Amino acid sequence: MGKTEHVISIWLGGGMGQVDTFDPKRKGDPKEKIPGSYYDSIDTAVPGVQLCEHLPRMASLMDRITAVRSVNHKVIDEHAAATNFMHTGRAISGTVTYPSIGSLIAHERGPADDSAPAYVVIGYPNVTRGPGFLGSKHGYLYLTDTSQGPAGLSRPKNISSFRQDRRNKLLSDLRNSTGRPEDARLAGYDEIIDESIRLSGPSFNRAFELDNEPSTLRENYGGEFGQRCLLSRRLIERGVRFVEVSHNLNFLNGTGWDVHNQGILNQHELIREMDNAVSALILDLEKKSLLDKTLIMITTEFGRPPEFDGGGGRGHQGKAMTCVLAGGGLNHCGAYGQTDEISKKIVENPVSVPDFFATVCAAMQIDASKYLYDGDRPVPITDNGNPIKQLFS
Repeated sequence: MGKTEHVISIWLGGGMGQVDTFDPKRKGDPKEKIPGSYYDSIDTAVPGVQLCEHLPRMASLMDRITAVRSVNHKVIDEHAAATNFMHTGRAISGTVTYPSIGSLIAHERGPADDSAPAYVVIGYPNVTRGPGFLGSKHGYLYLTDTSQGPAGLSRPKNISSFRQDRRNKLLSDLRNSTGRPEDARLAGYDEIIDESIRLSGPSFNRAFELDNEPSTLRENYGGEFGQRCLLSRRLIERGVRFVEVSHNLNFLNGTGWDVHNQGILNQHELIREMDNAVSALILDLEKKSLLDKTLIMITTEFGRPPEFDGGGGRGHQGKAMTCVLAGGGLNHCGAYGQTDEISKKIVENPVSVPDFFATVCAAMQIDASKYLYDGDRPVPITDNGNPIKQLFS
């Protein structure tokens, strides 16, 4: 079992192509329809492990990183279904709404400080990030703009302290007259109200004041995605247990990570932005003695095949993809698992999504074999996943 206390999950919505990032192979040619990588490869700090040429900063830090190159799933290669699977570790069910990995960790560990929420999403809300049958208490707080904190926690300027106190008293009187709800769902909403009141104070909201950081550090992180990564560090410092940082933003190449056809032409700009921000986050956490306590995970809904489509881009591939782990006190090895000569098939150490989630749980001192309950129905916490043992030896 690991000693990790926090998780920063970086979500690359759209489908990051492993063959063009963390699992580079021979160079391909989209014009001649020769399968292979779109870019050249470079050496890293770990002998024998190479990355795409547009990841030079992360390449220098690969002794703190493991690219798990053999992640796979059999979900239909469609964005919504795969996004759900890569957050819950399970296919969509008609009878059970499964919790996300963020909600699972929030449920099992809670916040590291009572003045903070357990789970924050920096990006747009989505049911795939939600608590499922665990209930609203284990859901997330979210924001979409790093220039300000969550709107729901900021008191409008026209609401004075006097008016706020009156509202709190009215809520208290109402509860005293009716009692706490017995229905578990209503009780969960009641707890959220209490948490919202607690979090609306200045202590937690100071986490969103990025202007207090040195200008050179903010510049090191880069643009909006980088500022999201910087904010994630500030949030875990205040006790947030799990932060998801979304990078499915079309700031640079117009398509995000979903590089069909012409979308691949400027993919390198997106890769460079990730390289810049994630490497800055790793070094920042390390400087503050937080890297061994914080597990960074990079996930996406599926990978990309080595073949090029009719427009020179790439389609979808879930049977062989890469997810990344960094920090967290793990025994990193640069790369784990192996695909064939063009990253189309797994040839060594396959890792299912439940296995990957079980590894995250083990790092967080959560028993990956335990069961949770949807009413009376037992549900294995990671669908019987097994942690990657080599990362804990």
